[in-house]
Amino acid sequence: MQVTVYSSQPYDRRFLDAVRSANFAATDIEWRFQTAALDAGTVALAQGSDAVCVFVNDVLDAAVLEALSEIGVRGVVLRCAGFNNVDIDAAQRLGLFVARVPAYSPEAVAEHAMTLVMTLNRKTHRAYNRVREGNFALDGLLGTTLHGKTAGVVGTGRIGLAMARLLHGFGCRVLGHDPAPSPAFAQWGEAVALDELLAQADLVSLHCPLSEATHHLIDAAALTRMKPGAVLVNTSRGALVDTQAVIAALKSRHLGALAIDVYEQESELFFHDHSAEIIDDDVFARLTSFPNVLMTGHQGFFTEEALTEIAQVTCENLVCFAEGRNCANALAQRGISG
Repeated sequence: MQVTVYSSQPYDRRFLDAVRSANFAATDIEWRFQTAALDAGTVALAQGSDAVCVFVNDVLDAAVLEALSEIGVRGVVLRCAGFNNVDIDAAQRLGLFVARVPAYSPEAVAEHAMTLVMTLNRKTHRAYNRVREGNFALDGLLGTTLHGKTAGVVGTGRIGLAMARLLHGFGCRVLGHDPAPSPAFAQWGEAVALDELLAQADLVSLHCPLSEATHHLIDAAALTRMKPGAVLVNTSRGALVDTQAVIAALKSRHLGALAIDVYEQESELFFHDHSAEIIDDDVFARLTSFPNVLMTGHQGFFTEEALTEIAQVTCENLVCFAEGRNCANALAQRGISG
């Protein structure tokens, strides 16, 4: 089975090869790694493949799926949980198999979110650079004690629960909001309406999928409802946040700080080295000009454990596809949506 892996990085090759060799040696999975992202212009790279393996910023709209189907591709496996970039209706219409990795090491993402919170709050990134230059002055490094603060977790799935556990461990009062609240959240915090969470939380951390309902969930109106000086953290999907509205809230000093591992226009930037280039993105440049903004390049998932699990489930999904078996992780399979 030929599988074209789009948007592949060296670590994708390492973990996919390792898991295939260790656990799927008897299968006929053959990777065809491509560094290019999947879009209408790169569909031809999958010529001769039975399936494609894609990531968060690959484009799988109706036109791309139709083009893949025309060249004989019958399966799409995502090495991620989110599938907002896939036209599921079109996939079903075309009879394509689509499966994802619904959950992988939720602690990895939650721990990264917590790292962003602590780094931004205690300004350890700035202190690191100062000390290396022999500057041991503390002015400008003042933080706050997280213990006793109110933290809001938006989205109480597996990652949100992991974040709630961490925040509870730091001594925070934890509020949570989810249209389908997890009963397990009651162990760590109190479920409330979104408006109440925004009004009370000193820290708001987003852990929900991107959909039509959550697109720009944090917009100008939501930011206005947030507690003055609150910190916003987003390690889920960039478009959960209206970036222009966040910039305005930072400029007005209403939003105290911002920590993000995702960005609305990240597909043109993330996962590649642009250090020798001029980045032609004025919104990104404005964000990085704020001293109270901390940004990382979508690395929340980037742990050995998470990458191993992603590779394992991806291979399992491909075996299900090849054998025509029902797949628990399928989003589209024999006309059944998941």
